[in-house]
Amino acid sequence: MLSFATGREYVHHEFENSQHANFSMNLSLIPSDLQPIAEKVDNRQRISEADALQLYRSHDLNALGIMASAVRERKNGNAATYILNRYVNYSNICILSCQFCAFAAKKRDAHAFERSIDDIVAAVRESLAVGITEVHMVGGLHPTLKKDWYLELLRRVAALDPHLIIKAFTAIEIRHLAQRIFKMSIADTLAALRDVGLGALTGGGAEIFDAEVRDELCRGKESAEEWLEVHRIWHQMGGRSTCTMLYGHIETLEQRVDHLRQLRELQDETSGFTGFVPFTFEPQTTILAHVKAATAVEQLRNLAVSRIYLDNFDHLTAYWVSMGLPLAQVSLSYGVDDLHGTIMEEKIFHMAGAKTPQEQTVATLEHVIREAGRDPIQRDSFYRHLTRPLPVANAQATVGPELVCA
Repeated sequence: MLSFATGREYVHHEFENSQHANFSMNLSLIPSDLQPIAEKVDNRQRISEADALQLYRSHDLNALGIMASAVRERKNGNAATYILNRYVNYSNICILSCQFCAFAAKKRDAHAFERSIDDIVAAVRESLAVGITEVHMVGGLHPTLKKDWYLELLRRVAALDPHLIIKAFTAIEIRHLAQRIFKMSIADTLAALRDVGLGALTGGGAEIFDAEVRDELCRGKESAEEWLEVHRIWHQMGGRSTCTMLYGHIETLEQRVDHLRQLRELQDETSGFTGFVPFTFEPQTTILAHVKAATAVEQLRNLAVSRIYLDNFDHLTAYWVSMGLPLAQVSLSYGVDDLHGTIMEEKIFHMAGAKTPQEQTVATLEHVIREAGRDPIQRDSFYRHLTRPLPVANAQATVGPELVCA
């Protein structure tokens, strides 16, 4: 199949209408207290918020993995995907002061940075030579960059390769651009950005939707309703985006379920989310350093519950930057069907203290996927399977040390 949008070749896959659609779990392996929920999952019935809360409180991680794997198998077969992408943070200068954020800075701060358009274009051009299909760009809410700067940035990056997908900006960045920089409606701002190259929105900034949590964690940031509004408008314009959840800080299990509920409801309305990408809070260098990091068990439980509850999402991504590649590999047995991408230069989590590498090679990603018993497949920004051979430079890259330690 040829995509009119990018010219790349894709394998069309609809596992819900294939042999995988008949996949059924072994209910005898599920404990009695979870049997009613498992039967719903097996019969493709939507689980409730109360069901999700019960799953979060369960200590039977194997049962959660069985249910989540049934959903993954039904939707995606044995495939596990990755993307060749490059992260670019154009600046960390930000007018906000979110309590959890170790990335943002004021202009006079020692760790403040602002990259030039020439520098960004050169970095993307270099990455295109090794086969990236996506550049992922986000930054702080910069107080002085002008409308023309953002438009030129997108225009020049897009001009490098007509097939490259520019996935850029969080919902709060879009609101900042609309209200303070472009002085236009959100829809008109998104249209202006799309016209010069914006291909997809990122899912960042969702954090936890609960108002009390947001007031304590990121006071002054957009509300849940405002975050959802940006994505709703973009979806109504025909755009696609991912969505996220930052968990493992001060939120309750009930607040996690409510976050998932709101995402599922918007997906019911628009079908515009391509995938869900939860990640854990990094407590090392912020004023919330006293918060205990989420355990491996909690991360696997959260992924499994998300996969079971978000029945209208096709894809669940394990963000290896946050959880480490070894645990991300294990998560392929807990509902995950995607290991994100090569990334190449991640700053936000590493400035908060993450000890994981800043990039992965294709060889490493394919190796851990095969070790987990899955079939590795390169994807694009919309989770479509790519059939184009990988560039030699990337395909023959050596397996990195992240396989040895997290």
